[in-house]
Amino acid sequence: MLLTGVDSHLAGVPNIPEMIAPEQRAQPNYQGVLGDDVVTVATLLEDAGYNTYMAGKWHMGMEPDKLPSRRGFQRTVAMMDSGADNWEQRPYLPIYDQANWFADGERFTLPDDFYSSRFLVDSMIEFIDSGSQDGEPFFAYLPFMAVHTPVQAPQEFIDRYMGVYDTGWDDLREQRLERAAALGILPADTPMVRMETTDDWDALSEEDRSYQAKRMAVYAGMIEAMDFHIGRLIDHLKQTGQYDNTIFIVTSDNGSEASGPADPRGFPQRLGPANLGYNLDYETLGLKGSFSTIGPSFASASASPLAYYKFYAGEGGMRVPLIISGEPVGPQLRMTRTFAWATDITPTILSLTGVSQPAERYAGRPVQPITGRDLTPVISGASDRAYGPDDWVGYELTDHGVLFQGDYKLVVNQPPIGDGQWRLFNIATDPGETVDLAASEPQRFQRMLANYEQYRRDNKVVPVPEGYSQMRQIVLNALLQSRKTIIAFLLTLVVVVPFYVAYKSARANRALPSD
Repeated sequence: MLLTGVDSHLAGVPNIPEMIAPEQRAQPNYQGVLGDDVVTVATLLEDAGYNTYMAGKWHMGMEPDKLPSRRGFQRTVAMMDSGADNWEQRPYLPIYDQANWFADGERFTLPDDFYSSRFLVDSMIEFIDSGSQDGEPFFAYLPFMAVHTPVQAPQEFIDRYMGVYDTGWDDLREQRLERAAALGILPADTPMVRMETTDDWDALSEEDRSYQAKRMAVYAGMIEAMDFHIGRLIDHLKQTGQYDNTIFIVTSDNGSEASGPADPRGFPQRLGPANLGYNLDYETLGLKGSFSTIGPSFASASASPLAYYKFYAGEGGMRVPLIISGEPVGPQLRMTRTFAWATDITPTILSLTGVSQPAERYAGRPVQPITGRDLTPVISGASDRAYGPDDWVGYELTDHGVLFQGDYKLVVNQPPIGDGQWRLFNIATDPGETVDLAASEPQRFQRMLANYEQYRRDNKVVPVPEGYSQMRQIVLNALLQSRKTIIAFLLTLVVVVPFYVAYKSARANRALPSD
């Protein structure tokens, strides 16, 4: 959606391919790879005379015609899978035979001194410098691997956060809410729920608390390492005289990741990482050879005061920052709580660069129209909103459904964490999704349900089959597709099943109010 301005279902990626059920894959828009009937913003900018560069995670198709080098990017270095090790060329799940890296359309071997955030910024600096003599502007797409699983960081960045999280996830969740309110990001009286998947910190042993706190320290270190290398890129642009003419757009693809087990050190939880050569030892956590996640408790705290996390449709899984900055958009520092959507990024870039949106046909073929909104009126202060009170935006992922309209959000989260019931929230006043308005505003509720059904029809949404679960489908797809079927199945089983069991053990209700 970010690269095309088109809804994910029509763009060909309604879900990652590893999670698509066979019944859905029968539909042409359910292949999990970027469709041939969408045009990327890189293609449009390249055709307008821009140099176009990409360094980072792709995961939208590995066939020759799906590579980023064939979708508008002139120079590329790309991780093609859902994720990989950040220290070396190693897969992070046994569903992959190898970590698939490509550079400029060809398979690529990583350097021996690889660390993902440093390497990606080094590559981007090299790309920008390679085209700096021709006088053309550049478009740089830098999708970091941080902080995707496995969570890993250099020791010096981890050290900065040792001890910071020793008071646990409930304390962190309260601190994050207070800080967000103090910064004006959220209303000061924002209520929040305590997710049922959050464990009792005080019930843990001292050793367990230390281990959990270090998991979060590695996570924070990985974020700061990414930020440090972004700073290197900015410094390079300043040194080469390009900074004042550069627009920066910073955002994230989802909320925090909770699918790691609550405690990864048990025997079944260790088997999967161990079979891939990883360790989970406290002393080396985050370093080369280690495998770390933060688990559901700290994931919930990271998204404070929001509910749920990645793969679910709660605000904790969907709401992310959006920063648009740079001298060309003006020196003012302004914050807005207005709603914006991933599809808005492409039309905004096109507007800022003066490049036209594609017509019904592009390069001799019909293409899907851009449905996102141009955010430049909001950026300039000419408008307070990109969407009016009657405009709506839908979303669906494995039957988790959402419709945004005005200040309201219609949402359903499926089991094992959700209960499969549609709810209505005012996310302007209640971003923590604590007060269900479905009964008190029945007309709005029914109207938004009807709009969601219209969204499903317009975007060719295919329901998941009965009994579907995301984690189980990963296992089944690995069994069906891998050349080393039995081994891959067993290894995937020992990696994924503990995650699934951790979710399944939670009660099916959505969340419990905080004390």
